[in-house]
Amino acid sequence: MRLVIRGLKGFEWDRGNWRKSELNHGVAAAEAQEVLLNEPLCQIDEKHSQDKQRFVGLGQTTGRRHLFVAFTMRQNRVRIISSRPMSRKERVIYEEARAKEKSRD
Repeated sequence: MRLVIRGLKGFEWDRGNWRKSELNHGVAAAEAQEVLLNEPLCQIDEKHSQDKQRFVGLGQTTGRRHLFVAFTMRQNRVRIISSRPMSRKERVIYEEARAKEKSRD
């Protein structure tokens, strides 16, 4: 599914999670946000959606970096939980989905 957020008012980061994504994975907060603004491939994260619904997104930054972003919604804000480079398997899934979309156009 594609991420569509009507009335988006911005992004939130838990301070600890933001630092973890940057220190452990080399992903800056702005990059994770770009992915979610650049039409990512998203789905509900069933495994981690016990208390509130969580999502995962696969997408590219403006600089074409392929990232995985886990997030939840808080009213009209996206709360990013974590971000990291895509795994090989995730990249294959993303590229196949993009190819299917292009063939429909």
